[in-house]
Amino acid sequence: MRIATWNVNSVNARLENVLAWFESAAPDVAVLQEIKCVDEKFPTEAFERLGYNVAVHGQKTYNGVAMLSKYPLEDVRRGLPFLHDGEVDEQSRYIEAVIAAPTPVRVAGIYLPNGNPLGTEKFDYKLAWMRRLQAHAQGLLALEEPLVIAGDYNVIPEVEDVANPEAWLGDALFQPESRGAFRALKNLGLVDAYMQADGAPHGYTFWDYQAGAWPRNLGIRIDHLLLSPQAADKLAGVTIHRDERDKEKPSDHVPVVAELAL
Repeated sequence: MRIATWNVNSVNARLENVLAWFESAAPDVAVLQEIKCVDEKFPTEAFERLGYNVAVHGQKTYNGVAMLSKYPLEDVRRGLPFLHDGEVDEQSRYIEAVIAAPTPVRVAGIYLPNGNPLGTEKFDYKLAWMRRLQAHAQGLLALEEPLVIAGDYNVIPEVEDVANPEAWLGDALFQPESRGAFRALKNLGLVDAYMQADGAPHGYTFWDYQAGAWPRNLGIRIDHLLLSPQAADKLAGVTIHRDERDKEKPSDHVPVVAELAL
């Protein structure tokens, strides 16, 4: 089973590229981030024509996540649970479902908050969201089933995951608190699929539109697939589809695909 994550940076603005990639790569399951549309504006029919079942948790203009699967989607959840009663989150950043394949897999798609600028409520929101994710992941791990939590984590885990570390020292993606929260999530028992399958430095998944980041390969690795032990045991490989960044009108992220031998 090939499970993909891709921050498409507006699904309708880049629909031609996105559909072309789906036709050629043919992932079994994919989670998309930053779709930037409400549910009704998501191009559901275009994906259904390619054989996908679709679940969307959209938001006008900003954020938004979607899940596409060649297998039926069951137990769909839209939105991350809260740690306390009465909390409200108007941002659409989490979707989860059981992929009803012969060997079922629970897949979560996340678009973790950016957190910039530092010293504002945006960074506080990022860290609070990560605490919510950790609490929910702990509950999912207790189910002892194949689990994949995939998406744009907006976290650069290690120095080896950034071409120019000095340029990111003042960025929320590279702060000790952000990286520590990512480690705490993994310490629950989750495995970074890329690190297990390859682990080579500079496996970048994002290149900014500014300052010639793509032609100079000034990238960062922020799109991750974290696996439960039951999924990690079946990991056969991870592929970063770098060529998508070289297309006309590309997203600033590229797809990352993990293959599980289920």
